[in-house]
Amino acid sequence: MKVKRLLLVFLVIGLGLAFIGFDLGRLLSLDYFKSQQAAIEAWRSAQPMTAALCFFLTYIIVTGLSLPGATVMSLAIGAVFGLYLGVLLVSFAASIGATLAFLTARFLLRDWVQLRFGIQLRMLNTGIEKDGGFYLFTLRLMPVFPFFIINLLMGLTPIRTRIFYVATQTGMLAANLIFVNAGTQLAKIDSLSGILSPSLIASLTLLGIFPLLARALVNSLVAKRTHSTLQKPGPTDAV
Repeated sequence: MKVKRLLLVFLVIGLGLAFIGFDLGRLLSLDYFKSQQAAIEAWRSAQPMTAALCFFLTYIIVTGLSLPGATVMSLAIGAVFGLYLGVLLVSFAASIGATLAFLTARFLLRDWVQLRFGIQLRMLNTGIEKDGGFYLFTLRLMPVFPFFIINLLMGLTPIRTRIFYVATQTGMLAANLIFVNAGTQLAKIDSLSGILSPSLIASLTLLGIFPLLARALVNSLVAKRTHSTLQKPGPTDAV
């Protein structure tokens, strides 16, 4: 097991160094894509399946390694493939990549973290085992939390992989729609900051907080009802 962990660590570090050393980040910049957009669209027209597969796999690699560029990839896919196919590609690629990052963090670090901090994390582990999918879904709705950090942190918890994947794909759908739709209007976009305006971030955050507030309210009402029922005197108590 230690050998496998070391091999995975070397692989991740090697890919990260290659990304930096060959300056591959420039290929995932908005300016670079806009400068190559005509050529990329011509390639897509000539070989649509190959182009879709290449974009799909590249997106998985970017998100799986937690590299910067997923946002630009979403815009590019929207520009090249349109809204419907674009959302389909981004939704599955982002979810698969996130799950790979999640599994990598789990394989490399979860045992060490749980062994070292298991007592302190006991309540968190219990909550995640019970309602991890619900809380992950709400976190995915809120863009104030970087998605790649959520991937890595969730890998250290006992949440099941299947639940992680489903909550990730459903929770990120709103953000995927926003970015892919923005990509269909790429000519009007000069910077990434113009896509998620403060009001849109606030709206998405409220959308993520609402299920938490609703759940807390329901739990409070149920607790009050149970408490009042227990305190209400029965017929034998009244005699």
